[in-house]
Amino acid sequence: MYLPITGVLMENLRIVSLIASATEIVAALGMQKYLVGVSHECDYPPSVKNLPACSSSKIEMDERSYTIDEKVKAIVQESLSVYKVDADLLEALQPTHIITQAQCEVCAVSMRDVEEAVCRITSSQPQIVTLEPNCLADMWNDIHRVGDALGIPDEASKLVDELKHRMKDITHRAQQIDYAPTIACIEWIDPLMSTGNWMPELIEMAGGVNLFGEAGKHSPWMTWEDLVEKNPDVILVMPCGFDIERALEDMPVLTGKKEWTNLKAVHTNNVYVADGNQYFNRPGPRLVDSLEILAEILYPDVFQFRYQGSGWIRLQV
Repeated sequence: MYLPITGVLMENLRIVSLIASATEIVAALGMQKYLVGVSHECDYPPSVKNLPACSSSKIEMDERSYTIDEKVKAIVQESLSVYKVDADLLEALQPTHIITQAQCEVCAVSMRDVEEAVCRITSSQPQIVTLEPNCLADMWNDIHRVGDALGIPDEASKLVDELKHRMKDITHRAQQIDYAPTIACIEWIDPLMSTGNWMPELIEMAGGVNLFGEAGKHSPWMTWEDLVEKNPDVILVMPCGFDIERALEDMPVLTGKKEWTNLKAVHTNNVYVADGNQYFNRPGPRLVDSLEILAEILYPDVFQFRYQGSGWIRLQV
């Protein structure tokens, strides 16, 4: 079987994924065995961590949120990339396909990074598959785009149908509940950033009322005064690129503010910290898991998906 466009035999397929969500899409489509390289952030399924990492970050993520933000802004303002792509490794891997993204140059390796690296690749002439997920519909389209590029459009359609079915079930059950808590989802702690893109859609599907950010638009900056004024029923902190343990390290920036104890979510013990790196920040198949996490946080008497302790925790206030 030859793949469309490239004319590559299926058994000769060699995929390099330079974005974690794309790696998860490839795996969910049953094509993980053809992966020969990934990004430095790809860690799911766990077995992909054994593959060569074709990228690296110029930023140390063990620094405080404010310091990371300042360094990222400084690099981007100079029209430089936050990431480096190993062109020599790409040449050695001889990929037939390279999957990247054009949605955010801070979140993952960008199209520009890949184009610069591919300019140094002359032998394999890989097909570049560019994803651009700004909302849920884009994520479905990206799965189809990967499936088409790899010659398995039917498998992509089946996967999308299965994921949509899981989401539809949660949405239907949430619509039967006669109250809807307001929620503020925080994507970065210092400075404060709310969530955007697909998150407002997930919040609505889970039965919550989103207070910050718009569907299909990049995550907006917010102020502490904004949060105090809105005074949400629920606060969910899920910083981009951070797991729960890492997010907890920066939580004193919020909990140390004098108005913190006056917030409704704090009074009612409804402040949560989630693994944003594994779930909410990755526009791939596990956005369905992210919806399940939201549902069981908002309505624990109705939804029990057993992510507590691994995907999210309740902050002890």
